[in-house]
Amino acid sequence: MLKVKNKSLLPIVQGGMGVGISAHRLAGAVAAENAVGTVASVDLRRHHPDLMEQTSRIKDREANKQAIWKANCIALDREIRGAREIAQGRGLVAVNVMRAVSQYQEYVRQSCESGADAIVMGAGLPLDLPELTADFPHVALFPILSDVRGVVLTLKKWMRKGRLPDAIVIEHPAYAGGHLGAAKKEELEHERFDFEVVIPGVLEAFRELGIESEKIPLIPAGGINSHEKVLEMFKLGASAVQLGTAFAVSEEGDAHIEFKKILAGAKREDVVEFMSCAGLPARAVRTPWLEKYLAREEHLMKAAETKDHQCTLAWDCLVSCGLRDANPKHGQFCIDHQLAAAVRGDVQKGLFFRGKASLPFGSAIRPVHELIHYLLTGEKPLLA
Repeated sequence: MLKVKNKSLLPIVQGGMGVGISAHRLAGAVAAENAVGTVASVDLRRHHPDLMEQTSRIKDREANKQAIWKANCIALDREIRGAREIAQGRGLVAVNVMRAVSQYQEYVRQSCESGADAIVMGAGLPLDLPELTADFPHVALFPILSDVRGVVLTLKKWMRKGRLPDAIVIEHPAYAGGHLGAAKKEELEHERFDFEVVIPGVLEAFRELGIESEKIPLIPAGGINSHEKVLEMFKLGASAVQLGTAFAVSEEGDAHIEFKKILAGAKREDVVEFMSCAGLPARAVRTPWLEKYLAREEHLMKAAETKDHQCTLAWDCLVSCGLRDANPKHGQFCIDHQLAAAVRGDVQKGLFFRGKASLPFGSAIRPVHELIHYLLTGEKPLLA
């Protein structure tokens, strides 16, 4: 069992996936199985027509920005409460907050005030997470990191503030979907990210830092798609595993059925890496929009420095945005716009983030319960 804040949980964590891919239905269903379900905090107003209506007709840039931020906090509150209602006190309802999002501090506070059991933070070093949650000591903290160096740096910073993580997600950038924990595409396959290197290395770091007795759970993420892989992670010293794409295509996943079909039907050669406008490498399915973008990516990046700064939605959703900031090293597209198209099933315009590995049930879309049962027992359901 995964031990977090005096709770004994099934050692399965559902990764947070935005925009709106993992909202209250998916997170609540996973938590109801006594595992860790995760709401992705980014732009959840997309699931709420009344909030979309409120933020669709504001022309003033600053007023528009403030209205969208407020609407997203309201949506986050609704989604957390909805997930908790489904869970009925079982498992943990976590919220994933990207450090790269400009409103991350507000999302953290709103999550805590709305009753989240845990905050999971990646897409940048979560060095200030202890301060942001100081008024909520009952909320568990899960940083997402990718190598031993990043873990040790974060631990030392947190220890000076009198706080330790309640668990650490170790995400392998060679296999995970969405934004990846490496600075460059060329580094995604580096051996320093291998679980066989990171997990023993972090356990050794615990000993060197004198915190071995705290028994901080390690949760590998990326490429874990079978019962056998789960057992391998446990043998290395992991306490649980995290999956994203496999949960995204479950029956309870919050995205449109066409989204699930695209992810579940993708072959290995369909999954590609590129630079996100957030300044991080990313991995997604090569769908029509991405195909067209990749064909022009080099040209767009070279031309970025000569263009005026622009923001398609005018609300500065990212701390650093290649499109808004005209940064030629970052992607040149509006990520919120493309991810929002994906969650509503727009195959032509959407950006469909996906992990590299095959899925446990192939192209089949099955319930959360069956996925968790298979991962822990190796027993697969009969698939039509």
